[in-house]
Amino acid sequence: MAREPRRSGQAGSERTAASGSDSKVAAGPARRKAAAASGRTAAAKAEAALNAALPQSAPPPGLSREAELEAYRAMLLIRRFEEKAGQMYGMGLIGGFCHLYIGQEAVVVGMQAAMKPGDQVITGYRDHGHMLATGMDAKGVMAELTGRRGGYSKGKGGSMHMFSVEKRFYGGHGIVGAQVPLGTGIAFANRYRGEEAVCLTYFGDGAANQGQVYESFNMAELWRLPVVYIIENNKYAMGTSVARSSAQQDFSKRGASFNIPGEQVDGMDVRAVKAAGERAIAWARGGKGPYILEMQTYRYRGHSMSDPAKYRTRDEVERMRTEHDAIEQVRKRLLEEHKVAEDELKRLDAEVRQIVNEAADFATHDPEPDPAELWTDVIYETA
Repeated sequence: MAREPRRSGQAGSERTAASGSDSKVAAGPARRKAAAASGRTAAAKAEAALNAALPQSAPPPGLSREAELEAYRAMLLIRRFEEKAGQMYGMGLIGGFCHLYIGQEAVVVGMQAAMKPGDQVITGYRDHGHMLATGMDAKGVMAELTGRRGGYSKGKGGSMHMFSVEKRFYGGHGIVGAQVPLGTGIAFANRYRGEEAVCLTYFGDGAANQGQVYESFNMAELWRLPVVYIIENNKYAMGTSVARSSAQQDFSKRGASFNIPGEQVDGMDVRAVKAAGERAIAWARGGKGPYILEMQTYRYRGHSMSDPAKYRTRDEVERMRTEHDAIEQVRKRLLEEHKVAEDELKRLDAEVRQIVNEAADFATHDPEPDPAELWTDVIYETA
């Protein structure tokens, strides 16, 4: 026996009910189409709003002439290095994956300026900038990209897996979000040993949706671990915009349920990054537990060298370059506020280019590792 359709309110005639049911069936495709269009419009608006604005707050503390010059040189080194790496990848000299950091330089340079000797850094696969910011040698980094013996991992790690105990840099990790529990573990070791070091743990907006991240948040707050979680929100998780992948787009609030404080930072302004980094590191070092910094930044290139980045417009990228470029902001202040001569900035650029060219030359002429190298560094021998 056929069931009568459900009715709300007073029952009508079967004919009315049937007519209403037919109307609903007919309207279904149209309603779904309208809903889909509405969803696309909403997502487009959210994406436009997200890409259009960076955090608005009081002007960050100014930097001295020397500090601005140091930041300018450090960011310029990262950019020129990444430009050369992209060129070498296109020439077939770099194998595997290669994720460039062009556009995001202010984040690591500003945070590095806020650190103290002994603090540690761990990050994901977009890691060349972090290595250079910690002081790792450009030759060793580039040689690892080309798989040479003089690379930081002896040619075995490639772009995503380099380490330097001397510089307190613990990777470079290819698994999305995997560095977050590792960074939390480093912070636990600091507390267990009674050391004052703080671990800066970097990850992106895509990794922020990983479950292991929230397990780490819980443990870090529970044990008041000295860790600063730095979420580099460059607006896209591979090719998916934040508006389409994250229900909570304010990443500084991702630790709210664990009582972890956080703040949004203009990640394109090295001054704002340094100031926020100092606050966060002081909080963690003072025994108050973890702190979250959402760095709103932007990458100019695709997710990796194999990504043509067709999911965004050229106008969007050009607007970010023109209006928010981190290096250009510092350059402008050096010229206008600090009265640095144009020739001095050109000299700095030439100096940086020479460092990068020498690194590229070393990375293409250094010998490849002996096959026997595959068997080394597999097991760590303890005393």
